Amino acid sequence: MISFPIQLTSVSDIKTFVDAASRLDCDVDVICGRYLVDGKSIMGLFSIDLSEPIQVEIHGSQAQAELFMSAVDQFLVR
Repeated sequence: MISFPIQLTSVSDIKTFVDAASRLDCDVDVICGRYLVDGKSIMGLFSIDLSEPIQVEIHGSQAQAELFMSAVDQFLVR
Protein backbone atom coordinates (compact mmCIF):
# COMPACT_ATOMS: atom_id res chain seq x y z
CA MET A 1 0.00 0.00 0.00
CA ILE A 2 1.28 3.45 -0.95
CA SER A 3 -0.16 6.50 0.81
CA PHE A 4 0.15 10.22 0.04
CA PRO A 5 -1.77 13.48 0.62
CA ILE A 6 -3.59 15.45 -2.09
CA GLN A 7 -5.69 18.61 -2.28
CA LEU A 8 -8.75 18.74 -4.55
CA THR A 9 -10.31 22.20 -4.86
CA SER A 10 -12.79 22.08 -7.73
CA VAL A 11 -15.27 19.85 -9.52
CA SER A 12 -12.78 19.61 -12.38
CA ASP A 13 -10.08 18.37 -9.96
CA ILE A 14 -12.43 15.68 -8.65
CA LYS A 15 -13.32 14.54 -12.18
CA THR A 16 -9.64 14.36 -13.17
CA PHE A 17 -8.82 12.39 -10.01
CA VAL A 18 -11.68 9.90 -10.48
CA ASP A 19 -10.79 9.40 -14.16
CA ALA A 20 -7.17 8.61 -13.24
CA ALA A 21 -8.23 6.29 -10.39
CA SER A 22 -10.71 4.46 -12.63
CA ARG A 23 -7.92 3.56 -15.05
CA LEU A 24 -6.09 1.62 -12.32
CA ASP A 25 -6.59 -2.09 -11.88
CA CYS A 26 -6.39 -1.85 -8.08
CA ASP A 27 -8.26 -0.21 -5.21
CA VAL A 28 -7.87 3.50 -4.48
CA ASP A 29 -9.10 4.66 -1.08
CA VAL A 30 -9.54 8.28 0.00
CA ILE A 31 -9.43 9.01 3.72
CA CYS A 32 -10.82 12.17 5.24
CA GLY A 33 -10.79 12.09 9.03
CA ARG A 34 -12.67 8.96 10.03
CA TYR A 35 -14.32 8.54 6.62
CA LEU A 36 -13.02 6.24 3.91
CA VAL A 37 -14.47 6.43 0.39
CA ASP A 38 -13.70 4.72 -2.90
CA GLY A 39 -11.41 6.94 -4.97
CA LYS A 40 -13.18 5.70 -8.11
CA SER A 41 -16.53 7.08 -6.90
CA ILE A 42 -17.29 10.65 -7.88
CA MET A 43 -20.28 10.68 -5.51
CA GLY A 44 -18.08 9.37 -2.70
CA LEU A 45 -15.63 12.22 -3.18
CA PHE A 46 -18.43 14.78 -3.23
CA SER A 47 -19.62 13.42 0.13
CA ILE A 48 -16.45 14.31 2.07
CA ASP A 49 -14.93 17.60 3.22
CA LEU A 50 -12.39 18.69 0.61
CA SER A 51 -11.45 21.98 2.27
CA GLU A 52 -8.33 20.31 3.73
CA PRO A 53 -5.85 17.87 2.16
CA ILE A 54 -7.02 14.26 2.08
CA GLN A 55 -5.04 11.02 2.25
CA VAL A 56 -4.98 8.62 -0.71
CA GLU A 57 -4.08 4.94 -0.39
CA ILE A 58 -3.21 2.86 -3.45
CA HIS A 59 -3.62 -0.89 -2.87
CA GLY A 60 -1.51 -2.08 -5.77
CA SER A 61 2.04 -2.37 -7.01
CA GLN A 62 4.69 0.33 -6.85
CA ALA A 63 4.40 0.71 -10.64
CA GLN A 64 0.64 1.29 -10.40
CA ALA A 65 1.16 3.86 -7.65
CA GLU A 66 3.82 5.72 -9.65
CA LEU A 67 1.59 5.76 -12.74
CA PHE A 68 -1.30 7.15 -10.70
CA MET A 69 0.86 9.70 -8.89
CA SER A 70 2.13 11.04 -12.21
CA ALA A 71 -1.47 11.39 -13.44
CA VAL A 72 -2.51 13.37 -10.34
CA ASP A 73 0.79 15.20 -9.81
CA GLN A 74 -0.86 18.65 -9.79
CA PHE A 75 -2.91 17.64 -6.71
CA LEU A 76 -0.04 16.30 -4.57
CA VAL A 77 0.60 18.19 -1.34
CA ARG A 78 4.33 18.85 -1.01
